[in-house]
Amino acid sequence: MSSQDRTGSRGSAKAKVMALVGTGALLLTGCSAEVKRGWLPNEARDTTNHTGMIQDLWVNSWIAVTIIGLLTWGLMLWCIIAYRRRKNDTGYPRQLSYNLPIEIFYTAIPLVLVLVFFSFNNTVEKSLNTPVDSEVVVDVRAKQWAWDFNYSYQGQEKYFAGEQARLPVDGSGGVQESLPTLYLPVNKTVTLELNSRDVIHSFWVPAFLQKLDMIPGRTNYIYLTPQVEGTFDGKCAELCGEYHSEMLFNVKVVSEAEFKAQLAQLNDGHIGEEYDRQPNKVNSQIIEHHGAEEGE
Repeated sequence: MSSQDRTGSRGSAKAKVMALVGTGALLLTGCSAEVKRGWLPNEARDTTNHTGMIQDLWVNSWIAVTIIGLLTWGLMLWCIIAYRRRKNDTGYPRQLSYNLPIEIFYTAIPLVLVLVFFSFNNTVEKSLNTPVDSEVVVDVRAKQWAWDFNYSYQGQEKYFAGEQARLPVDGSGGVQESLPTLYLPVNKTVTLELNSRDVIHSFWVPAFLQKLDMIPGRTNYIYLTPQVEGTFDGKCAELCGEYHSEMLFNVKVVSEAEFKAQLAQLNDGHIGEEYDRQPNKVNSQIIEHHGAEEGE
């Protein structure tokens, strides 16, 4: 064997070892202390009254599709091995134009699977989207690039006007305390009215396992009951402009007493559509202004 061949074989062996080490390191990252619930973003199963149901749908769907995938691949490999061309075979194998039982089977089984998945998904969707008579109603208004929260609770109208988070230019953290914060009372039914002041945004609290778009001129709704006190991260999940990455907020689930105390510190009233961006109105004002200038 030449020195070039030996060098090539050593390089190949080294590459294999490095690949194995890299794979092992990747797998071990799943065992870090930061990962508390595997691939699930929520730390507690019952963060809200819906998270357990959503989690069950997600996990059970993955189990079902994994079993179906393994079965499908197993049948494919079995066909490849069982019906492979033998050494002494000549000509083509027997050709079949159709097989009615098999065709009925591979048509009926996927149809049944689709109906089953649809049934479970529809049950969860109905539970999530069924309106409830909520004790707390929050009009959440997204804007480039911050959030406004209008609270309605026990006859009170309170609002918080958020400002854009300014992330440090060096990429470091430290802005958690300065982010707009949505306060929710624990074990109280809540309706979130999602509105946008300008472009399409998306309200997302990963720990709640719920995300919904916020579309100008349209109100979407999230109904939930927070069941675990704590602070949770929220963000806009729809690319909405230059500072989309800084459109962050906190959600604090607190006791009813603390929730009332927080409301007492907010401004009275409601900041609603009057602060929304209105392109048609703005355009008409511009046209009128230019018309007036031309008249002069």
